[in-house]
Amino acid sequence: MISAFFSSQAKPFAGRLRSINMKNLGLVFLLLATTMPLFASDVKSGQELIAAMHKKYDGRWYKTLTFVQTTTNYNSDGTSKVAIWYEAMSVPGKLRIDIDPLDKGNGIIFADQKLYSFRDGKLAGSRPFIHPLLVLGFDVYLQPVETTLGQMKDMNIDMSVVHQEQWQDKTVYVVGAKQGDLTIPQFWVDKNNLYFVRLFELAGKDKKSIHETQFNKYQKAKGGGWVSAEVQFFVDGKRATTEEYADIQTDTKLSADLWDPEKWITADRTYFKKK
Repeated sequence: MISAFFSSQAKPFAGRLRSINMKNLGLVFLLLATTMPLFASDVKSGQELIAAMHKKYDGRWYKTLTFVQTTTNYNSDGTSKVAIWYEAMSVPGKLRIDIDPLDKGNGIIFADQKLYSFRDGKLAGSRPFIHPLLVLGFDVYLQPVETTLGQMKDMNIDMSVVHQEQWQDKTVYVVGAKQGDLTIPQFWVDKNNLYFVRLFELAGKDKKSIHETQFNKYQKAKGGGWVSAEVQFFVDGKRATTEEYADIQTDTKLSADLWDPEKWITADRTYFKKK
């Protein structure tokens, strides 16, 4: 009778087991399908990478950033000159630089795809300019993907060429060049955190000078996002400038007057003291 009981229960139990296993298998496939894009190891284009960068931090990136910057420019004779810059950013697309001493009124504004330079408190010049480091290091996370891609057209980066490299002990995506080629325009992005780390541009009258920018020493920002606390600039392989950031503040309430060229001298320039 005991054997008859187990025999009579075996088929219904087996059926339930198959049903449960099929449901679990279905859940596994669904989980894989929804998470694979997050862990995609093979980004196939620059457009896909820009979209992934935006998606990862959409709504989770600071809107303002201030810091005190120590700027060191290196001369060909081995000497160097240090200056202090105070900077205020509104993401996307706006950056103000006040050069110490502040009472001289020297500095720069990047806003509305233009560059404004000031000397002795007065506008010295202006011209159209889309700052590539603002676009790739900050704006990409808060503005529409289509806007970023449109602004990148003048960078002349081949968005169809993508490979992976090891850079500073981390895996990075490289867009615009094949492995080993550092002579053409390209940008590099940390694979895990999807923040920008390196840019190569061609400069000079004949576009044969190679300008390299590195975003180093990233630290997490309060409230979301990252800040590169060190930026290095190289010209034809030789270090030209180092920027080191201190007193980094994010999402501080700042006046829009800071990025208004007409209010350059009247805007509250104590922004770097706000907490």
